Amino acid sequence: MTDDRSRLLIGRRAFTLSLAGSAFLAGSGLLAPPVFAQQAAQSFPKWVETFRARARARGVSDATYNRVFSGLKPDTSVYEQDRNQAEFTEQSWQYLNRRVSDWRIATGKQKAKQYSALFDRIEQAFGVDRRVMLGYWGMESAYGEVLSNPTHMKPVFNSLAALAWGDARRRKYWEAELLNALVIVERGWGTPQEMTGSWAGAMGHTQWMPEVWLNMGVDFDGDGRISPFGKPDDALAGTANYLVKRGKYRRGEPWGFEAKLPGNFNSDLADNKTRRPLSQWSELGITTIEGQSLSAYDEPARLWLPGGPGGPALLLLHNFYAVRSYNPSSNYALAVVHLGDRVMGEGPFVASWPGGERALTLAEIQELQQRLTAAGFSTGGTDGRVGGDTMRAVRAFQQKAGITPADGYASLAVLNALRQGR
Repeated sequence: MTDDRSRLLIGRRAFTLSLAGSAFLAGSGLLAPPVFAQQAAQSFPKWVETFRARARARGVSDATYNRVFSGLKPDTSVYEQDRNQAEFTEQSWQYLNRRVSDWRIATGKQKAKQYSALFDRIEQAFGVDRRVMLGYWGMESAYGEVLSNPTHMKPVFNSLAALAWGDARRRKYWEAELLNALVIVERGWGTPQEMTGSWAGAMGHTQWMPEVWLNMGVDFDGDGRISPFGKPDDALAGTANYLVKRGKYRRGEPWGFEAKLPGNFNSDLADNKTRRPLSQWSELGITTIEGQSLSAYDEPARLWLPGGPGGPALLLLHNFYAVRSYNPSSNYALAVVHLGDRVMGEGPFVASWPGGERALTLAEIQELQQRLTAAGFSTGGTDGRVGGDTMRAVRAFQQKAGITPADGYASLAVLNALRQGR
């Protein structure tokens, strides 16, 4: 019996890929963010009492229900936060530059070393590469740094109650997540006070929604409860469990790789939708970025040019879509896997981004934040991380200084303008 698998060298890593007959399963996407219809059929106190019967039906005791809702006020600011989700529009290279930053790479290296034994256990139990887990952790919570920041984290029950009560269009979804959160308290896995998260109720190191916490969570530290807070053990293991069960992640396979296109390549073939065996991409003149032939491999792949013709060309394999199952954005998935690769010692993409520019260094971002703050544009800190506060400060400065587009991107042009006192 022959073994129809062989080793493909990608950068410093060798992976086993099939030589014939592989099946391709795209990861499933999450629901897109809602558009709120701010309508409530009854007052909030009356709605709370009416909703009690739903909680009882899920096994939530009156004692737990009263504990959660006693004195609770719905956080109606979540409606405005949802409307402002599309506040900034970024090119793919801007998205990556901001997230795969010097700070995230350096901090990720520290976390990889600090939690090496934990990642060994996760890889053994679930088969998910640590670079993927480090990418999620860095993307979702800056390795846990934002979890204690009240600017970013809100009381989850105040948010979910407001959404379940006031969002007529997606009320069933928010009601279900509120019930899931109540069950978590009933089980003793979390308290209302410690359950803080995003405006939509995502919590912990890897930002679980209550449904994920209940159904995909793993008690990986053996303390008798499942929690995405505190030690990262449960959060990372539960996310790995999610990738395997819902994303169909495959042990030992790469997410994809940067490719080299021939000079006469028809870029219309790169649509991030059509999948072909790697051997067929090889027939079109495509190799790995190092020039290795793909003619022997039948693994299905999709070709993506995230920056358009002339920029990085990526061949996406099954595990890219497994990663993407966590958030239905290809830019998000690319940032996760590229951040993980950089943390583990891989270099940046070889091809340059058309119209792009290099990312600011950690020291340059800190200087930009310091200069913006001194000029009256608060960045909410000068730690070298570019979040929403820094982006809003950059945009306000761009508008004042006449820099176009005023897109909130922390660029070299913005830093130079600040140095010049504009």
